[in-house]
Amino acid sequence: MIGRLAGTLAAKNPPQILVDVNGVGYELDVPMSTFYNLPAAGEKVTLLTHFAVREDGHFLYGFGSEAERFAFRQLLKISGVGARIALAVLSGLSVADLAQAVAAQESGRLTKVPGIGKKTAERLLLELRGKLAEAVPAAAAAAAGDARHDVLNALLALGYNEREAQAAMKSLPAEVGTSDGIRLALKSLSKA
Repeated sequence: MIGRLAGTLAAKNPPQILVDVNGVGYELDVPMSTFYNLPAAGEKVTLLTHFAVREDGHFLYGFGSEAERFAFRQLLKISGVGARIALAVLSGLSVADLAQAVAAQESGRLTKVPGIGKKTAERLLLELRGKLAEAVPAAAAAAAGDARHDVLNALLALGYNEREAQAAMKSLPAEVGTSDGIRLALKSLSKA
């Protein structure tokens, strides 16, 4: 299996690139997040790869970071999601944004990606739950922090005072999503 390529970037035709490695040209499909970070043609480049063998051919995909490749592989494991959709997701969202959308269970962010409908977005959120935190622990922590902030703001908007809202926040699990957090906080406030 080909895991990494280091060579000269010979051509850039989105979403495909050509990398010359000691006289052998490798065609790779890359997400736009990787494409935008590539150097100019003729410059040295190193990419992590994913090699796929299918009935209709052999395909090589390139990524600028381990987090992108990990997210791509997680997306491929989902039934009904192929390489084209996985590349579209990673082209439309950064891995950190994808991790935040999954942590907060926000299907609206995924449906903005071309080719992703409501049902596919919901399936992605369900299947990816808890799997992207390994690739982007900082993004997952930020998403959890954003969710906690949103829960606090929701409680304040509902008329609870700062002390009551903070007390309800203490009972929430560390990595709770916004909607679950609001529900759990309201439940704990109704018992008080």
